[in-house]
Amino acid sequence: MSRAIFSFIPALLIPCDCSCSMLLYPFKPFLFLSCTDIIGTLRPDMKALMTYVSCYYHAFSGAQKAETAANRICKVLAVNQENEQLMEDYEKLASDLLEWIRRTIPWLEDRAPENTMQAMQQKLEDFRDYRRLHKPPKVQEKCQLEINFNTLQTKLRLSNRPAFMPSEGKMVSDINNAWGGLEQAEKGYEEWLLNEIRRLERLDHLAEKFRQKASIHEAWTDGKENMLQKKDYETASLSDIKALLKKHEAFESDLAAHQDRVEQIAAIAQELNELDYYDSPSVNARCQKICDQWDNLGVLTQKRREALEKTEKLLETIDQLYLEYAKRAAPFNNWMEGAMEDLQDTFIVHTIEEIQGLSTAHEQFKATLPEADKERQAILGIHNEVTKIAQTYHVNMAGTNPYSTILPQEINNKWDHVRQLVPRRDHALMEEHARQQQNERLRKQFGAQANVIGPWIQTKMQEIGRISIEMNGTLEDQLSHLRQYEKNIVNYKPKIDQLEGDHQQIQEALIFDNKHTNYTMEHIRVGWEQLLTTIARTINEVENQILTRDAKGISQEQMNEFRNSFNHFDRDHNGTLGPEEFKACLISLGYDIGNDPQKKIGMLDSDDFRACLISMGYNMGEAEFARIMSIVDPNRLGVVTFQAFIDFMSRETADTDTADQVMSSFKVLAGDKNYITADELRRELPPDQAEYCIARMAPYIGHDAVPGALDYMSFSTALYGESDL
Repeated sequence: MSRAIFSFIPALLIPCDCSCSMLLYPFKPFLFLSCTDIIGTLRPDMKALMTYVSCYYHAFSGAQKAETAANRICKVLAVNQENEQLMEDYEKLASDLLEWIRRTIPWLEDRAPENTMQAMQQKLEDFRDYRRLHKPPKVQEKCQLEINFNTLQTKLRLSNRPAFMPSEGKMVSDINNAWGGLEQAEKGYEEWLLNEIRRLERLDHLAEKFRQKASIHEAWTDGKENMLQKKDYETASLSDIKALLKKHEAFESDLAAHQDRVEQIAAIAQELNELDYYDSPSVNARCQKICDQWDNLGVLTQKRREALEKTEKLLETIDQLYLEYAKRAAPFNNWMEGAMEDLQDTFIVHTIEEIQGLSTAHEQFKATLPEADKERQAILGIHNEVTKIAQTYHVNMAGTNPYSTILPQEINNKWDHVRQLVPRRDHALMEEHARQQQNERLRKQFGAQANVIGPWIQTKMQEIGRISIEMNGTLEDQLSHLRQYEKNIVNYKPKIDQLEGDHQQIQEALIFDNKHTNYTMEHIRVGWEQLLTTIARTINEVENQILTRDAKGISQEQMNEFRNSFNHFDRDHNGTLGPEEFKACLISLGYDIGNDPQKKIGMLDSDDFRACLISMGYNMGEAEFARIMSIVDPNRLGVVTFQAFIDFMSRETADTDTADQVMSSFKVLAGDKNYITADELRRELPPDQAEYCIARMAPYIGHDAVPGALDYMSFSTALYGESDL
């Protein structure tokens, strides 16, 4: 028997010089067992032997207990380090995204107008580069930020940590609000750019029109003041005076005919001022000069008439033909000048209907040319008749018509010019008509694609929503299905890019409306970004459900039961439960919603829920109500998501660490002391985790403290408390 007992502890004994054996660690240096005490004795001392064996067992049992405690602490610290790194990553990504938004919005809100169309076109091109190159990566960062936030919250729940609350101003809702402000600024900036381009286009047109009319008028008024100030009637003969009077009457007729042009010039200048034309000072100066000259012409005309009327009694004869010529030639000449002005007038149209209207007006003008030609021939006939009479009666005509400065050759030259301008106008209208046809083709092309892409995006949004609430197969099947949807959506991106190209052509062609579709590029962009965000968020939700299921050992049948119950009470099919829906769902699953602080109940964020519990006989205090709210809705969203529902249903089944368990593990490593030293941590834990604890543990200040003592109790509590991030 003694040899059998000895065979169990051969590693404990080593030979010594005194022909005995010494018991090794942990019995050194105070326990010695002689070989003869066991082998050479017929009946060894069994009590002594059992005492030695018991000490050996307890020593090695304590070592195993310390190893278990060290392993638990390493596990908890690893989880905490990983979560802190995720929090830091979220804070940095959120800060970078918010900083980019803060830098971008002032640029989009800059409404400093430009003076030229080229400068505004450059701003529009810069805005297109921002949309194509700078914004898409930020959309992906925003989506990734939401995914990281949801994944972090899931890991915190699975490790029994409190929900992560980002720094002030860096919540997902804050980022969404800032993103909404960015998109609002984008919309306002694009509308402002297009309005400014329209305004500058209109200003250029008006300015050119003003210059043409002003030049024609100034050419007409050139020398008129000198003519009206002449004193030629003082030495003229009776016939000359009569001629001067008739000539003055013809001039007044011509002056009245030009009144309308002066009013048009003033009206155009006023409109340029109202539209804030950059060169308004020079326009106003020129307009004022024309108006002052016009007023002076009126005064001088009146004075000359009064002077001529004083000699009216001396007038005996008049050349009716010259007068007739002057009276008819002046309006006709004015008509030709107006026709030339209209034929050379620039036009701005945006639709085929508008260009067709101009073409119709031009055709109507061409229909009046035969009558105008008859009038021209009649006027020239008067001149020919004057020449014939002069030759017949030997009248001294001095070579010119005393009543008019308009020569027959001038009338013919202007008439020929009018006839040359007509085909040019025809060609310009045809080119514009072709351009408008091309614009209409672009509208139809964009409308056809937009009318397909818009409903496609809406359909995919609905299909993704159905996948997220329907239970077709396992969660892995849903995830595979969603990833296939994501692949199909990514493959659809070239069509969005093609539509962007068509939209750019439309903007370059200055097309501002499209009757062939109700979708704008802005609608398509927003829908596409929402679709990308939705599929990414839905995939992330399913992945989090898989994490929760695997971590808490939920079977597929349980998961299906949870989903069926959730869907049954999700009346509006929006993927969340309202307070009353959540309460009904819990009752249907057999949960007793009472005042037991150990029971977990659903999130109800309104006074109606509290009143409902009280009416059922439960005493619900403010503190308890706040505790329940913090469990099911840590982010205070006001609704119960399916992920929160799963966490609630499986909350008690998870094998998670607690602050007390970690504290007990540290106490084992510390040898039952209320504090632990840095050397003990370095001896029992891996180097990186040991240094992690040393850097974060507060000094121990108890009455039994020693130099370098660390407070592992407050550290353990802090691991499951509020994060410092």
